[in-house]
Amino acid sequence: MSVARLSAEDSNSESKRAKVSIQPVLSFSDEDKVGTIQPHDDALVITLRIGGYDVKRVMVDQGSGVEIMYPDLYKGLNLRPENLIAYDSPLVSFDGKVVIPRGQIRLPVQASSKVVKVDFIMMNAYSPYTAIVARPWLHSEGSD
Repeated sequence: MSVARLSAEDSNSESKRAKVSIQPVLSFSDEDKVGTIQPHDDALVITLRIGGYDVKRVMVDQGSGVEIMYPDLYKGLNLRPENLIAYDSPLVSFDGKVVIPRGQIRLPVQASSKVVKVDFIMMNAYSPYTAIVARPWLHSEGSD
């Protein structure tokens, strides 16, 4: 897997002088496909640096509307119940059940050299993943 930056080019010289927004591109090489059956629909599971720790088993779910954190990660980051802020909106789980979150917490997430503040919803439920992140945070500009 590699991350590259694309540059925006325009024939208009005024546009070239304006600040260009560079968006990272996530791509896979042919080497990355070795040992996989193509086409595939496997989940993208990665390791991310969250709250200063390397966190394994983080699923990237492009259909998710929020970032989710599960109890194992919450405890592993040494977070306490008082670190949570209220989050009153119920969510719908993968199996279609309505679940009530325990709260929300904002943590720094590092992907490559960039650190982005991400709001995680803490769920008191079992998951084979430590967290689930939605795709939009990848394109965030890291604003607080």
